[in-house]
Amino acid sequence: MTEKPLGFETLQIHAGARPDPATGARQVPIYQSTAFVFRDADHAAALFNLQEVGYIYSRLTNPTVAALQERMAALEGGAGAVCCSSGHAAQIMALFSLMAPGKNVVASNRLYGGTVTQFSQSIRRFGWNAKFVDFDDLDALEAAIDDDTRAVFCESIANPGGYITDLDAVSAVTDKHGVPLIVDNTTATPYLCRPIEHGATLVVHSMTKYLTGNGTVTGGCIVDSGKFDWSASDRFPSLSAPEPAYHGLKFHETFGPLAFTFHAIAVGLRDLGMTLNPQAAHYTLMGIETLSLRMERHCTNALKVAQWLEHDPRVAYVTYAGLPSSPYYPRKDRICPKGASSLFTFSLKDGYDACVKLIDSVNLFSHVANLGDTRSLIIHSASTTHRQLSEAQQIAAGAAPDVVRLSIGLEDPDDLIADLDQALSAACS
Repeated sequence: MTEKPLGFETLQIHAGARPDPATGARQVPIYQSTAFVFRDADHAAALFNLQEVGYIYSRLTNPTVAALQERMAALEGGAGAVCCSSGHAAQIMALFSLMAPGKNVVASNRLYGGTVTQFSQSIRRFGWNAKFVDFDDLDALEAAIDDDTRAVFCESIANPGGYITDLDAVSAVTDKHGVPLIVDNTTATPYLCRPIEHGATLVVHSMTKYLTGNGTVTGGCIVDSGKFDWSASDRFPSLSAPEPAYHGLKFHETFGPLAFTFHAIAVGLRDLGMTLNPQAAHYTLMGIETLSLRMERHCTNALKVAQWLEHDPRVAYVTYAGLPSSPYYPRKDRICPKGASSLFTFSLKDGYDACVKLIDSVNLFSHVANLGDTRSLIIHSASTTHRQLSEAQQIAAGAAPDVVRLSIGLEDPDDLIADLDQALSAACS
């Protein structure tokens, strides 16, 4: 008899969490320890040779972080997961095992501004390059993939506009070319979207946002689907070829579906040091326990606020994919069946100056560079999170100068609407 899989709401509380064997503590303890004692010399050697799984040093492995990794893998339906210090760290870690000097990543032009800057500027220092294309244009996506492409990168629900990517169509292209698909699932969370079910190879998160949910800590995560054949070609030698630092061990041959996970820990965390601290992991574990409840409320509130804004004469347009007027609405039920999250933008007819006045006039909304908080947040992306981009890049990313980004929280939606109404009155002529 096949055992029924546990539901999402059960996994978000129980996955990775077991009573502490030493004390019986029911909540995952914060293992605030730098190092862990070996049983004997043979045990230490086995751990360092990757012949045995265990705890060595908290830059690599830590019991609190390990519990979070297990929970994230369970929620995303992956084989394993690696947590690190931030969402940006997760992106570099995801690419680190795949890329080499002269190789490229093909990325959506609808991405968080910091990601565009990281991909267009910072990764060049590694000798990597990025090509940005519109992922709604599948022909352009396919044309951008060449012999040096080592990954394709997009967001499930794009920041800031809330656009939903057709992951099924994109993964069909990446599968055809034998290239891994990396999906940033920060805005959707695994409650609204599970990219692995739509063909993603790796899923990355800024756990700082909805997963923790209370704006207290930063953290990142990479979930490994375990489904990509890293040995099908010679394009991914870090995973398929002998690793000199481990006496010729071949990660894919040795660890199979967990090849990427083990490499990201044993090489990525070892050498890049982008470690998640155990206290941050603990906060995130506690936040995830209520993820489904919060996301339901986020979506309900966002839809009500977006509907109100769409009918306001001072507003030019609203980008929320949960609105029937959105061109991405038909994708919602297929890609994000439980809702379109709570991140979206709206444009003011009075332009840039009105956007600035609006932000300076709100009371309940917090003007911060974050999203996914219990509190409702507001920002003018063109002058902040997307400031480093050209105006053409800003427009392509959905962050034009006349656009304001909202992250709708868990407050009474009528109070949020009243606050926006008075701020719009102050901002618009």
